[in-house]
Amino acid sequence: MTRQARPTGSPAADEAPYEEFRIPVAGGKLTVLRWPARLPDAPVVLALHGITANALSWARVAHHLAGRVVLVAPDLRGRAGSADVEGPWGIGAHVEDVLAVMDALGLGRAVLAGHSMGAFVAARTAARHPGRVTSLVLVDGGLGFPAPPGLDGDELITAVIGPAMRRLSMTFPDRAAYRAFWQAHPAFGAVWSPWVDAYIQRDLVGGEPELRSSCRIDAVRADGIQLFDAETLDAIHRLDCPAELLWAERGLMDEPQGLYDPQRLADAALDGTGVVPVPVPETNHYTILVADDGAGAVADRIATAAGPPAPRP
Repeated sequence: MTRQARPTGSPAADEAPYEEFRIPVAGGKLTVLRWPARLPDAPVVLALHGITANALSWARVAHHLAGRVVLVAPDLRGRAGSADVEGPWGIGAHVEDVLAVMDALGLGRAVLAGHSMGAFVAARTAARHPGRVTSLVLVDGGLGFPAPPGLDGDELITAVIGPAMRRLSMTFPDRAAYRAFWQAHPAFGAVWSPWVDAYIQRDLVGGEPELRSSCRIDAVRADGIQLFDAETLDAIHRLDCPAELLWAERGLMDEPQGLYDPQRLADAALDGTGVVPVPVPETNHYTILVADDGAGAVADRIATAAGPPAPRP
């Protein structure tokens, strides 16, 4: 089935058509979006979204890529079009899903891009299966830090993603109310666009007056806890491929302190890992992916990592 990434009311010149299809994985079928390339034999990039996001978080990046690569983005298990996929949950399960998508598309190797939690999935995939990943583009994620002591699982997740976790238990009377909820978010309000609207509306399930997020709380909880396990934290230090870590200056609530800063990156001892930190100025954790300047920067780094189309035989 083919759909349009362009929401109603956006300019015709900004159309970014994508295909939507399903791929069998353990526990069900994963919904996957694919934005095609302009040229045959263009490289394929697999893009992985954040912990409470969905595949349309990559739509603005796809627009800026303008067909330079084939961009493939799954709704990760337990979210949006893949909400009906059953467990197991956790970062390791997403790694197996990445391999299932690559196998279904006939990809021996591919560039992986990931935002937030998706960056940790990408890094763990590359560390576990170095022969399957040519390079990584990690967007404000992938480099983790040990959990603060004394927090249980739910407290840890709330400390990390805060309001995003609370949203999963809320209901909304209609789509306009959900839009208003997100427009009040300090990280989104100033950069609202048709792409952001389509992305957040894809998350809704159920019917009025009790619409709710598609994200399954048990999946988010398990994924969030595994962000702090030893294998996930160590993955970025065990890479056998080039990687860039694109980091936002500001945080999840647009606060001045982002997830990364020059001192934190220096303390992480990335020298010798092949990971190159790249700041993306004037962005926060979300706008680095969904706002115009951030998405353009991410798209350019993806296109560079993917390289030119393969020569035709």
